[in-house]
Amino acid sequence: MQDSIESASHPKIRYVPAVGPRLRKLLYVVFGLFALLVVDSAYLGTITWFEWRFGKTLQDYFYQIVFLLHLVLGFLIIAPVIVFGTLHLRNAWNRPNRRAVRAGIALFSTAMVLLVSGIALTRLGTFDLKDPTARAVSYWLHVIAPIVIAWLFVLHRLAGKRIKWKLAWRWAAFAGAFAGVMLVIQAQDPRRWNQQGPASGEQYYFPSLARTATGNFIPAKTLMMDAYCQECHKDIYEKWNHSAHRFSSFSNPAYLFSVRETRRVSMERDGNVHASRWCAGCHDPAPFFSGAFESARFDDPGYDLSNDPMAGAGITCTTCHAVTNVNSTRGNADFTLEEPLHYPFAFSANPFLQWVNRQLVKGKPAFHKKTFLREFHRSAEFCSTCHKVHLPEQLNHYKWVRGQNHYDAYFLSGVSGYFTQSFYYPPIATHKCSACHMPLTRSDDFGARRFDDSDELKVHDHQFPAANTALPELLHYPSWVNQAHLKFLDGVVRVDLFGLKEGGVIDGKLIAPLRPTVPALVPGQRYLLEAVIRTVKMGHPLTQGTV
Repeated sequence: MQDSIESASHPKIRYVPAVGPRLRKLLYVVFGLFALLVVDSAYLGTITWFEWRFGKTLQDYFYQIVFLLHLVLGFLIIAPVIVFGTLHLRNAWNRPNRRAVRAGIALFSTAMVLLVSGIALTRLGTFDLKDPTARAVSYWLHVIAPIVIAWLFVLHRLAGKRIKWKLAWRWAAFAGAFAGVMLVIQAQDPRRWNQQGPASGEQYYFPSLARTATGNFIPAKTLMMDAYCQECHKDIYEKWNHSAHRFSSFSNPAYLFSVRETRRVSMERDGNVHASRWCAGCHDPAPFFSGAFESARFDDPGYDLSNDPMAGAGITCTTCHAVTNVNSTRGNADFTLEEPLHYPFAFSANPFLQWVNRQLVKGKPAFHKKTFLREFHRSAEFCSTCHKVHLPEQLNHYKWVRGQNHYDAYFLSGVSGYFTQSFYYPPIATHKCSACHMPLTRSDDFGARRFDDSDELKVHDHQFPAANTALPELLHYPSWVNQAHLKFLDGVVRVDLFGLKEGGVIDGKLIAPLRPTVPALVPGQRYLLEAVIRTVKMGHPLTQGTV
């Protein structure tokens, strides 16, 4: 009787295993996904390390597919980890082995850090992590967390069943072997940049000096992907869209007149329009490098150029950023252009696959950066390819003649720091064109970085402010376009009035200096005003022209 009373007042507490049969099935799912991620990550990490260590680019289409698999596996493992961790923690919270409990809590917390950092790096929807510092922190958390997880898992399992080390080591060996084999295979054919294209391409492009990496044409759709670029680089696109580069081709009325005249004379003289290729290497990259430039439709006065996307493409994002080599500083488009390798589904019309492509680029932008931005893109030599001109004999059937030459003029100015005038101006030399013509502007663009001490994210201005204020008026640009040009031109020259010549003739009596005492002029008398125009800020003569 007494025993029954005691049992009624103290009911038995039902034993709940830390990992029951159902929860064990979920644990196997977590283990399976994690095992696949180990192999996947071993390959991705090995390729990334090799590129960092040896400066070669091994990433290719296969790499991007493996990275896509990494994202898929990563998202698949989120729910199982959270559900298992929560239920397992609830079941084991009051266990007497507090060391195992604490290790489990630390393990689950680190797993959450791994998942959150992965989501942050993927930059889904409105959660676009654009700050470079925050992204770097997230990246290293994502790299270090799996190592910590493995260590904490071992500590946690010391209180439970023995770990099947043989299985773990076999799987680790398989992951290492897979990564090693793929590294050896991909290292045989790294992306080869900074190499001049084959001479065989001259048959398509000469007398322009441009070449392609293969010597063949590049599909027009690959060269005309500005809307694709706009999705992640809206601020840069907007400035470029109102630049002289944007309207360099048949959509520029002044250039249209010039190139059509060149084509007409070439056809009458040579029986073809090959001579006009000299213009197209810089002005018409989309039709030129795709093989459509010599189409007769561009010579037809009745042809509606405004409805031809290729005619109005201008200098597109790709045609600058896909240049892989500056062949020389002779100008006349002496560069090598490569058909860039894109992430999977870049050309897909399916909205979902387009979204997948964007997430791949945003989640792992390193290959995108290496493909479209190289160190020489920041150099004056890169600009020389189209901002230095000569007329070859094949063009004028006369002789070699110098044309406009901004590149050498820049080096012969004080601004470059390499000429005698550099002793006088400016206070600090500027060693690249982009320092003046691509000023920093505030932006939350995906390519924005902290370039200076302002602690603001900025990008380089792709409007390229300069001296051409006529084109914006001709094309009816918004007023802010020319305001940027005028701001750039403010204070670039100084006009010094230093003397007067009586009679208004060059050999008249000189009245000088004009300071500190200002001479009194006789009303009705003619005077010749002598002035000197000095460049005090810009790196070119005024007015540029032929040098």
